[in-house]
Amino acid sequence: MGSGEEKLKELQARQAKILKMGGTDLVAKHKDKGRLTARERLDRLFDKGTFREIDMFMQHRCTNFDMPQVDIPSDGVVTGHGLVNGRPVFAYAQDFTSRAGSLGEMHAQKICKVMDLAIKAGTPLVGMNDSGGARIQEGVDALCGYGNIFYRNSLASGVIPQISAIMGPTAGGAVYSPAMTDFVFMVKKSSYMFITGPEVIKAVTGEEITFEDLGGAMAHNEKSGVAQFAGEDDADTIDRIKELLSYLPANNMEDPPRIEAQDDARRTAPALDTIVPDNPNAGYDIKAVIRAIVDEGRIMEPHEHFAKNIVVCFARLNGRTIGIIANQPNVMAGCLDIDASDKATRFIRFCDAFNIPLLTIADVPGYLPGSQQEWGGIIRHGAKLLWCYSEATVPKLLLITRKDYGGAYIAMSSRHLGADMVFAWPSAEIAVMGAEGAANIIHRKEIQSAADPKAKRQEKINEYRDLFANPYQAAGRGYVDAVIRPSETRSRLIDALEIMCTKREIRPPKKHGNIPV
Repeated sequence: MGSGEEKLKELQARQAKILKMGGTDLVAKHKDKGRLTARERLDRLFDKGTFREIDMFMQHRCTNFDMPQVDIPSDGVVTGHGLVNGRPVFAYAQDFTSRAGSLGEMHAQKICKVMDLAIKAGTPLVGMNDSGGARIQEGVDALCGYGNIFYRNSLASGVIPQISAIMGPTAGGAVYSPAMTDFVFMVKKSSYMFITGPEVIKAVTGEEITFEDLGGAMAHNEKSGVAQFAGEDDADTIDRIKELLSYLPANNMEDPPRIEAQDDARRTAPALDTIVPDNPNAGYDIKAVIRAIVDEGRIMEPHEHFAKNIVVCFARLNGRTIGIIANQPNVMAGCLDIDASDKATRFIRFCDAFNIPLLTIADVPGYLPGSQQEWGGIIRHGAKLLWCYSEATVPKLLLITRKDYGGAYIAMSSRHLGADMVFAWPSAEIAVMGAEGAANIIHRKEIQSAADPKAKRQEKINEYRDLFANPYQAAGRGYVDAVIRPSETRSRLIDALEIMCTKREIRPPKKHGNIPV
């Protein structure tokens, strides 16, 4: 046995070799593409000097295809823990410079270990994916590794926040773990996800498509909805992950962090008194309403590019984290469709799992009509909204700004699905349907037999509008708690949130429900 000094030198030499990752040439090639290395990504995520690596010396034990002679530093993935804005987080980052970050038995074991530790410690988990996929030389052991990760994704879901960053290639089985996590970040022009790549697609179907068009950041942010965020580069993406974590609790047994509010809780927003157009068919930007209400006008918006007819975002009211779901009148008149229902449902269930109160802002004429929606399962997808609002036990606030019609009125967090406090602006219209459609149905015969059908129809439309196109019928039934001046919305919502933040609600015991997925 050598002296203690020699052993320290051996440790330093082993560490130095591993810290070179795939070697100078492969690291340079990686960085030439504008990407950070796995270790640089972790350094960017964690507060300076707080990252503690686990399993640095892990090695594969594959004996096939000359693999015993192949050295893969840290087996292609760097794992550990540290502090993000002073709060503990576990993370892993796949190292593309080390055998393309391919996933084998021990690589997966390292990831599973930090997942297990994160669940035990009750801390968020951040995974940075950059891998060529399964290590084919390891055969079924690689598939076993993926399965073990998926199983833990399921166990951790609703217990700790799970965040995935796609920072390079992610294909085949590798895509499923990110899809099982709560939020997926992608890097523009630098990352992609797909089950089968362009070459296989061309061979099987004859379709020609590029990597970017098939599974790039904007394809999954705009078209599929698989990803919630698209960063400009690695650094921007990691900074946005840190911002997201600032809104979230460490686990499902905690409340979200409350910060010292820098914005006056009594602040009014006079612009809101005139933001709803006089023309009921004209749009307006619901994000302007949200920014006028929340602390310092700051929001963090998942799925910004997907199903734009509904907006979901995190914000704060008097320093408390809230999740906001709002129809967007500027897009498709704020109609609910299949994608909007899925987008809102996933966000609502996340917020409910992690004790984040919900604010819903409704301006919705209904569900989108059409054969494609019906055949695509709008009934099934639309039912998810009814389900998740009913299921949620966090404080639920509702603000109705204008149209709130029919089944969509019920679906957008109505009192009947368990809303705790319901507010409406004087411009709110709560009815089964719009005045035009209602008049046509109720007074069809009277209109047809009139001397001037057009004038009679307009008369009946005005009659219906005067009766129902307001918030007072619903307020008269107790379905709306208060009709408020728009400029005073912020203070009313803050007061409601403060009084309801201690809400407790118990549901019948069961294993789980069968949500209409």
